[in-house]
Amino acid sequence: MHSIDIVLHLSFDECLAHYEGRIANVRTRSVDGRWVIFPAEAIRRVVTRDGVHGTYRLAFSDEGKFISIKPLR
Repeated sequence: MHSIDIVLHLSFDECLAHYEGRIANVRTRSVDGRWVIFPAEAIRRVVTRDGVHGTYRLAFSDEGKFISIKPLR
């Protein structure tokens, strides 16, 4: 299993667009500067009333398939 740390700052309205399926993927930068794209459904696990703000660890399989997202801070 592989992982990458990302920084996310999404408002509640931006999260809602992802949740409603209007946006299928989230695109953000990793802590080390790489662009990362992952399924928008993943943020459902970490969204709050304020949206999603913070540093998270994404885990994915050897084949590159998303497995999990966990807050780091």
